[in-house]
Formats: sequence, structure tokens, C-alpha cells
Amino acid sequence: MKTRLIFVRHAEAEGNIKRLFHGWTDGYITEKGKKQAEKVAERLKSFRIDALYSSSLSRALKTAEYISRAKRLPIIRTDKLREINGGAWEGVPWEDLPSRWPEEYDSWENCPHLLKMPDGESMEEFMERLLKEVKRIIENNKGKTVCIVTHGTAIRVLMTHFLGYRQEDMINVPWYDNTSVSIVDWEDGRFKVVLEGDASHLEKELSTISNQDWWIENINKINRRQANGNSEESQTEL
Repeated sequence: MKTRLIFVRHAEAEGNIKRLFHGWTDGYITEKGKKQAEKVAERLKSFRIDALYSSSLSRALKTAEYISRAKRLPIIRTDKLREINGGAWEGVPWEDLPSRWPEEYDSWENCPHLLKMPDGESMEEFMERLLKEVKRIIENNKGKTVCIVTHGTAIRVLMTHFLGYRQEDMINVPWYDNTSVSIVDWEDGRFKVVLEGDASHLEKELSTISNQDWWIENINKINRRQANGNSEESQTEL
């Protein structure tokens, strides 16, 4: 029996624009975010969706409200789908993180699976929390299609697992745009990724991360790592 999960990243929020670390910090979506939420709700209007879950943080709940109206479904709120608890990082400008927490920030950038947030969650604890909740949702909705509205790091962590990657390969999973859609099927004890981080419902001017320099550099880093990996494999074969 196949259970389909439709993951939606929340719409653009204050932390995305002000470039502040917002994990459990409860920020609201922006005016652009409202337009993004309208677009993703319109996209999902024709989809079969039997249940709608959301992180309990406002930026996710507000995004879920648009989908709720389009699909006439109640929102099931859960704290377990919240973003990673950033601890001491909460509310701090991204540009200040490398100087204040150099070791932790280096982990965030280069080996996120090893990260332990100062006074917050470790990435391992975060993944365990998310996977436990996703499996609970599946157990309660067998054979159904479920929409789950959650957060950027949450989706990146989950996709690492769904794609069958090792935890250390999380670094090669890109960040997905606000209101991006990822579809994952659960069947016979296995996850299968059907759609990954798709934001084709957004025009370029409505995109958030594709218009930010950090995201472009992140994609370039992933491409360089993959190119180097392919080069090493070729040399090994020779």
C-alpha cells in the first residue's frame, strides 16, 4: 500500500530576508511570501490530498492556511515538524555566526551531519525527531496522500534520508526554495523520491533563494564537489 507525502517548504519569512538565523524563532511570512503561498496553494488545488500537517511555527502555519483554504482541509499542527532548535544561534545575523562560533559554523557549512547547535539540537537529534514524526504520520495515514508544510533544514535532512544517502552526504543536498514542492512515496518499507525541491510555480521575481548570492555559491560548491568526485572515480577506473 503506497502512502504519498507532499513536502512544502514554508513561504518567504522575515528571517529569510533579514538573514537572521530562525530555527525556533517564530517569524512571520513577508508580502512576497504571501504571494508564494498563493501560488503553491493554487498548484496543489488539483492534487489529491487527504490530510494536511504543519510545523507549529507561524511561517509554516500561515503557508499551510493557504493550502487549507484551497483544499478545504483542517491543519494538523505538530511541534515535531519544527525547524532545528538553533539554541544560541537564534536571532543572530548569519554574517556574525562564523566569528562567534567558528567551529560550529564550519560544521554547518562543511559537515552539517556532525553539527551540534550551541545550547540547541544536534543534527542527529533533529533527524531522529523528524523521521519519528514522519513515520507516525505514515502510520496514521496508510494509503493516503499527505501534505506536510515544514522548513528548509528539515526538508534537506529528510531528503538526505529519502534519497538513500549517507548522513555525511547531506552537504550535497541543495537548499530548496520557499514553497518548493517535494514528493516522496512510502511503499513496502521504502521511500522513493518522485519530485525534488520543485518551485516551477514561482516566477523568477517571486523566488527567494535563487536571487540570493549565498544560494548561488552553495550550488556552485555542490557542483564542484560532484565534479571532483566524478573525476576521482574516472581516475580509479583507469
